[in-house]
Amino acid sequence: MSNREVTEGRQTQGEDEIITYTITTTNWASDPTTPSMVVKDKAGTDVSSTVTSGSITASDDVITLKPIKLLVPGESYKVEVQFTCGSGAPWECYFWIDCEA
Repeated sequence: MSNREVTEGRQTQGEDEIITYTITTTNWASDPTTPSMVVKDKAGTDVSSTVTSGSITASDDVITLKPIKLLVPGESYKVEVQFTCGSGAPWECYFWIDCEA
């Protein structure tokens, strides 16, 4: 596992589920700001506009992602989360979601 991959690793999500994931940044840096996220299918295509809605927020060391929905069974998705911290240095972490029927 990469040191940028979240500790929880791969997630499993049902095709009809809508899940709002959170990421705690304490292992990398504190007080994240300007969070953003991209969801890509296994081909590397950005599908964020199809599988997310709402907004992403940060409070203390926790980033609350946009809800993820409408995933396709049998497909894998890479969720990349970008943020900055006190020094303004950019950080990025990621995790995978495998969709089940």
